[in-house]
Amino acid sequence: MKKPYESITNYIYGKNTVFETICQNPKRINKIYFSDGINFDNKLKKINELAQKNSILVQFTNLNKFYKYFSGADKKIIFQGVVASVSPVEYIDFDEFLNKKSNTYRKIVILDGVEDPHNFGAIIRTLAAASFDAVIIPKHRSCPINSTVEKTSCGAVNHICIIKTNSLPSIVDTLKKNNWWIIAADGQSKDNYFDISYKDMNFAIILGAEGEGISKTLLNKADFKIKIPSNFESLNVSAACAIIVYESIRQIHQM
Repeated sequence: MKKPYESITNYIYGKNTVFETICQNPKRINKIYFSDGINFDNKLKKINELAQKNSILVQFTNLNKFYKYFSGADKKIIFQGVVASVSPVEYIDFDEFLNKKSNTYRKIVILDGVEDPHNFGAIIRTLAAASFDAVIIPKHRSCPINSTVEKTSCGAVNHICIIKTNSLPSIVDTLKKNNWWIIAADGQSKDNYFDISYKDMNFAIILGAEGEGISKTLLNKADFKIKIPSNFESLNVSAACAIIVYESIRQIHQM
């Protein structure tokens, strides 16, 4: 069963975000608002064409009225001429995901306490680009899927399974029982992120928020603990995610 992130209607904005959503999941979109007097470029033309094809209501209006709604979500809103009213993205059930048959080894990321929407959106975008299978977040101490997350991900929330759980430790225990390897990113680790092998196994990479990092409970459950060597204090969690994820992809596709 799928569960909605929120019970209320939300808004998304920006050409890429709206385009990816209408391409991947047009049923999410309730209505599209174009800016009055806008000159349609190719992307906006495609959005309008897809709206007509999917019988989605279109309205031309002054988009400034949306600034009040988005205030607090992002101080520098650039609508790019389009806003869409959407239904919530849906979570994927963990057991349904785990039991789904796959002909290849699967790879996921677990986020422990990442609450910044820009980081969350950037991580989702990276995982979708790298063809990861899912991202798992906790019910508490996690950023909700809001307009900033959707905009930062450029619509990638429509391309990857997002799973929400009441207990990350329980999820990790279940993964381990099903022969998944658990990899925790921790700055105090001895091994570098490129010192371990990601090939020929199902694996989950755990990332923690800046400052607090990964909880001791999850660290103790990890099969591998890795770090990104750095001469600076620390990397942004979304940047760290991209580095580790693409090292895993490099190894997996290495002949």
